This record gives sequence, C-alpha cells and structure tokens, in this order.
Amino acid sequence: MDTLDSIKRRLAEFLPRHHRWLLIALVAVLVIVSSENDYEGRILISRHVDQHPVETVLTALSGAPGATGSPEQASKEHLPEVQVEPAPAGTTEEPHTLLVAPPETISSPDYITEVKSGDNLSLIFGRAGLSARDVYQVSRSEPQSPLLSNLYPGYILEFYLDDDKGLESLIISKNKLERIEFSRAEKGYVSRKIVRDPEIRQVYREAAIEDSLFLAAKKGGISAAITMELAGIFGGVIDFMLDTRQGDSFNLLYEEKYLDGEFIGTGAILAAQFTNQGETHTAVRYINMAGDPNFYNPDGESMRKAFLRNPVDFTRISSGFSLSRKHPILNSIRAHKGTDYAAPRGTPVIAAGDGRITWASRNGSFGKLVVIQHGNRFETKYAHLNDYGRGIKVGARVKQGQVIGYVGSTGAATGPHLHYEFLMDGVHRNSRTIHDKLPKAESVPESEKQRFRGQSQILLSQLEFHVSDTRNIAMHTARPEQ
Repeated sequence: MDTLDSIKRRLAEFLPRHHRWLLIALVAVLVIVSSENDYEGRILISRHVDQHPVETVLTALSGAPGATGSPEQASKEHLPEVQVEPAPAGTTEEPHTLLVAPPETISSPDYITEVKSGDNLSLIFGRAGLSARDVYQVSRSEPQSPLLSNLYPGYILEFYLDDDKGLESLIISKNKLERIEFSRAEKGYVSRKIVRDPEIRQVYREAAIEDSLFLAAKKGGISAAITMELAGIFGGVIDFMLDTRQGDSFNLLYEEKYLDGEFIGTGAILAAQFTNQGETHTAVRYINMAGDPNFYNPDGESMRKAFLRNPVDFTRISSGFSLSRKHPILNSIRAHKGTDYAAPRGTPVIAAGDGRITWASRNGSFGKLVVIQHGNRFETKYAHLNDYGRGIKVGARVKQGQVIGYVGSTGAATGPHLHYEFLMDGVHRNSRTIHDKLPKAESVPESEKQRFRGQSQILLSQLEFHVSDTRNIAMHTARPEQ
C-alpha cells in the first residue's frame, strides 16, 4: 500500500484532477494482477520441487521445460540454495521445498576453440595463453589423459581461467553427447568423462525407385547415412547398380536421436523391406548374446554374404576382370586381375568383408593401397586411393562396410577410380562372378533362435503396422467421393 500512496502523491503533482483517479485505478489493477501471477509462479515451482528437488528447480529457472538433466551433470556449485519449510504443527502435510536464492550464473569459457587439422595440444594451449607447464600438468591427469594426445578435428575445447590467468578447468567436447572435463585439484588435475543419453525416436519411411536408390531415398526424406546402411544390409542379395529396376520399392523402421528436443543424428536401422523385381526381401536387426548387432531374415539366416558385391558406390565399371586387357598407359596386353570402379574423387571405399589390415601405404603403380586378409582363404586389395580412412593401419581389425579409404588416382591411374582385387587361396578371381558362390555370414545359432524370434517379431510387427497404415491412408485418399 505504501507504493500505491506514493504513486498517488506523484500523480497529483503533474496531472489534472479528472485524469488522476483513472490512472490510479489502472495502476492498482496492475499491481494486484502482478502479485497474483508472482504468487502462482512460486506455487508452481514449489509443487514441482516437491517431486524432483534439484532437477525441476533448475528447469524452472532455466525456462527449458522437461530438460531436467541428472545430478551428475549439474555442478554442485551451480545449484540453487533451497530450504525445507516444516509443516504446521498438528498437521500431516508434507514439507515444502522453497527456492530462497537464485543459482550462480554459469560462467562462459575464457577461451574456446575447435580443433583443426594439424593442431596439437601445445599449439592450442599456446593460443589460449597457457604454457608448456600447463600442458604437462593436464597431460598427467587420470584416467582420461590419453584423449589429449588423440585430438581429432571437430573437437571443441573450452578453457576456464582463474584470476591469475592460470588454468582452472578444461572441457573437451567430442560431440554433443560426450565430453571430458579436466579440473584443478590439490595435486595437478583430475578428469572425468560425462556421457549424455539422447532421446531415441522410431521413424518409418518408404520410397519407390524411379531412377536410383539414393535419389529415391533423398526424395523420401532419408539421410545419406541411412541409405548407405540400407544398401549394406541388402548388398548380399541385391546388386544396386545392376539389379534395381524402376518400380522397385523399400520401407524401413529406424532410429533418430534427439538431445533437449533437437535432432542430432540418426541411429540404427531396426527393420527393413526391399522389393526388387517383384521379390520382397525382409531384414531385421538382432543383437546376439555377445552384444554384436547384425541383420537377418525372419528365419534367422544372415542377410549378408561374407563379402559385399561392390566396395564402393560407383558410377560405372570402367574396366572388368580380364586376363588379356590392353593396358591404358603401357599400351600393351597385360592381365587385369581386378575390377575398376569409376567414381568421383573422395567417394568412400568400404571393406568388402571382416578382416585384418596387412598393408596400408603406397605400393608402386597401385599408389595408395590397402590390403585386407579375411581369414585363411581370402584377401582383398583396394588401389589408387586418394587417402586412408580413420584408424586404417597395418594390424587393425575392420568390419564389413567400414570406410577404409577414399577414391583417388594415385599411382598409375588415368583418372579417379578404385581398382579392386579379390583373391581366394592366393589366386585372383573375378569378384563379380564368384560372389554368389561364396558362403553367407553366420546365421543365428540354434541356442539363440528363441531369443531372436522374441526380438524380431516385435520389430517386424511394428514395421507391418506402418506398412498397413500407409496403405489404408493411400486407399482412403484414392477412393472417389460418393
């Protein structure tokens, strides 16, 4: 009321009498409404805090509905002060947790940078104004110190400095879900890994092929990554360059990842169908007892051969397997013991099968070459590469479909293409004709068949539901009005 009286006196000095009461009445209404809204806001926060003391207070203050976070992710020094107000004597009412002080403002980093190609820890620390001693001390922190010597382009580094410009803490964000925090302790620095779990949503998509698989997928709103995985799943039964026809179709159920309501990427394909020349192939994802995921048909047979038909998304076969080909550079008849796939420079080259790298460097006319040994009987070679995939080195294990390099024209090559060789028992074979004679990958073992059926039936039912629902909508839309 003191505030209202003060307003009255000030208005009396400046306004004519017949305007004063109108404005005074208006101000009074605004004060009352504001007070009621403020009271409602406090009651709302109090009720939410009763359910989730720390998380909902942070949510209410940040204005981000539903973004609760976990206690491990919230720094204790940033939590609001709360107190418990006891219930009145003689009642059974639960105590109320009330907000009595706002949280401290989370400080911004003093220096932030993204790792670029050629960067190392010393260069980055130098740009942040820190010394070699700082690098040494942080590098000794456990257990996450190995990360500091394996920084990849795209990592984000945030530096927090104290009043003397010394390093208080360092946060390395590998991606939106994983970060490493290095914090000053009594002796040196300590580190911890923080991983956030994204929200997983299931998505259904379908498309019909008019020209190519990738164009059809793009029109259907399917990402390139999911399309590549789809091609890999059915690559053991369909040659997407030679077997696909106009009118072929596919549908699939897959995962998308969201963080705080924002789309951050795609997950795994769960189930898919591909109709090729009238024949429908169905694949479902199953994680075996060892934790390894793979794709199988509804009977538990593996969808993939031991080797993919094609190790690259090519535009054309520029030269096939031949024992009497005229060499384009040497201009002489020489055996061409592989298949040349013409493709744009930089196109990813993938491992045709599971195996171990036995060669990953230059080799004469082959230029940059990768050789993979697949068990005792098989070997594949990938030549003229422009560059190697991440982690590709001698001794490394690779999985079928893993990127091992990129199309180039190194060595004796007239243009960008992949030269691919397939050897069985040490003898060169035509990879395109021997493929159907090769064994499939292992199917679901009998000991896991019941477990497989339980998982697969759920996914296939979900896929079928979406297919039926889409057909019903299409039929209803196409039905003429009565």
